[in-house]
Amino acid sequence: MDDRAGAFSFGAAGAAPGDVEAAVSRARAALLARQQADGHFVFELEADATIPAEYVLFRHFLGDPAPAELERKIAVYLRRRQTAAGGWPLFAEGVFNVSASVKAYFALKMIGDDPEAAHMKRARAAILAHGGAAQANVFTRSLLALFGEVPWSATPVMPVEIMLLPRWFPFHISKISYWARAVIVPLTVVNALKPKPVNPRGVGVRELFVTPPETVRRGPAAPHQAFPWTTLFDGVDRILRRAEPHMPKGARKTATERAVAFVEERLNGEDGLGAIFPAMVYSALMLHALGAPLDDPRILMIRRGIEKLLVVKDDEAYCQPCVSPVWDTALASHALLESAGAGVAAEAGPEAVAVRRALDWLKPLQELDVKGDWAMSRPKVRPGGWAFQYANPHYPDLDDTAVVAMAMERAGRGADAESEAGPQDGEAIARAREWILGLQSRNGGFAAFDADNDHDHLNYIPFADHGALLDPPTADVAARCVSFLAQLGERPETNPALARALDYLLREQEAEGSWYGRWGMNYIYGTWSVVSALNAVGLAPDHPALRRAADWLKRIQNLDGGWGEDGASYELGYKGYDPAPSTASQTAWALIALMAAGEVDSPEVAAGIAYLARTQGEDGFWEERRFTATGFPRVFYLRYHGYPKFFPLWALARYRNLKAGNALRTPYGM
Repeated sequence: MDDRAGAFSFGAAGAAPGDVEAAVSRARAALLARQQADGHFVFELEADATIPAEYVLFRHFLGDPAPAELERKIAVYLRRRQTAAGGWPLFAEGVFNVSASVKAYFALKMIGDDPEAAHMKRARAAILAHGGAAQANVFTRSLLALFGEVPWSATPVMPVEIMLLPRWFPFHISKISYWARAVIVPLTVVNALKPKPVNPRGVGVRELFVTPPETVRRGPAAPHQAFPWTTLFDGVDRILRRAEPHMPKGARKTATERAVAFVEERLNGEDGLGAIFPAMVYSALMLHALGAPLDDPRILMIRRGIEKLLVVKDDEAYCQPCVSPVWDTALASHALLESAGAGVAAEAGPEAVAVRRALDWLKPLQELDVKGDWAMSRPKVRPGGWAFQYANPHYPDLDDTAVVAMAMERAGRGADAESEAGPQDGEAIARAREWILGLQSRNGGFAAFDADNDHDHLNYIPFADHGALLDPPTADVAARCVSFLAQLGERPETNPALARALDYLLREQEAEGSWYGRWGMNYIYGTWSVVSALNAVGLAPDHPALRRAADWLKRIQNLDGGWGEDGASYELGYKGYDPAPSTASQTAWALIALMAAGEVDSPEVAAGIAYLARTQGEDGFWEERRFTATGFPRVFYLRYHGYPKFFPLWALARYRNLKAGNALRTPYGM
């Protein structure tokens, strides 16, 4: 079925100016009402079924199940996410995923669902039809090994002795991404010690295997893993497996001490190691495996942080992978600034007041002291970034930093005669600029957390079947950094770093005209990011890169006037856009991109604006159940509940402002 086949005709009239203004007013009022008392914004961040399932299994592993009512609510959530075909997908309306399905089934059985209940029988049949639990990914098989469901030989060897490897060695923790580092370091200790689960209800999932689970050895290679690297690393894994039992005790003790020291330095209070759920869980399991009791202050602190990730509602509950307050606050600030129209700083309307409160909340979260893991590759650079979460000092990211600093710069325009950013934010913006420039990679691009984290061979090791062991430069993050520098008034002619970044972005454009989106779904997100940057840096609307991008966006517009794309676009061997139902946030990205390319008067933009105006809910927001963001392509996807609250407002207000000002493009970086 062609999802583009709809009722909208581009010949029909777009939304009337009054309808657009009314939509902006409703959305702005709704967003202002969601601002927290201290000035920040935070919305739910939902992933697939694996995170709440792992939460349940983690507590049973420790012998401390969650309260019965909480488990009941989590079970309701897991059952709701099950598809009619029996399994669980990685994103709403996605295809069956064996790893997510195994974890969800295991958690429901652990909670107490009868294996012979209809939904459990359907799940089991679906898993077995796809080869059984032995086909699950490395992290799922590691969990099954911890519970004694499969032998440890079913998982690749990742010895704790990796902590002793020198920087020049082909594998080193500095050469993998922040999220992999934060999970793998404690996991190596757990795997070395092989703790036994308490599992008070004695639940297992032997029935999910096609062959006896004790015979399971290695799982299948991931789609991205191929000859000759896979063959080479499989050989290394076999050698390590034979050698591991004979590792010198002194070396293991030293390596374990280094791993523990690494984790303890980054425990990060109740915000947790890396401020992400998997790392928090493995840091607690590591300490417990080393002999710390459950009432050890460190374990109690970690577990309080995990509990803070829960979203508990009247009828169901789930666990978030992390929280997104800095990202939500910065993006909401941009939408509010846009909604205010011209003169926001001078007029001090409700939007300006709200944004000032948001920026005052953000400002002290800038990391100015801790040299995080990024300093492994850039030791001489001063800190100056913002993290994604409430606190994560070792792991600020360039995307958040650029977006926060751009909001500060825009809010401060006109606030002080001697400083475009205003006296309160000028130093923060300068430190952000210094840090971002210090983390530019060799190829001119920018990554999320590190520089030059592009050792491609590591994605072929058996442990990396998720294909997300690295943090290489990407077009969307690089675009945000270019947008920030350009919004500050810098140009490629006078800034060599900006010139190299611009060259990187132009090289990365796909033949069809789009750009890959690493952190948002997918080519629509990447194209919005880059086109905004190209506009900010001063490329003319008739530049070939902008024309190809605009033409591509017009071609993929759905007949209802909106735009949509799902996780299937991350499949290897991309052959071009696959139609998907429209969403409000993806429609907003496409509209902002088209307007940045000088297309504000095009019928496609009018159709997209009409789509947003007529799909706005009574509460001023937009309903969006589909996932529109990405954790790891092909492995882990996200649904930001804030996206349909601030991106459509942003697009509608941008349209209103450009039309009212008779302008073709915006002067801002986003």
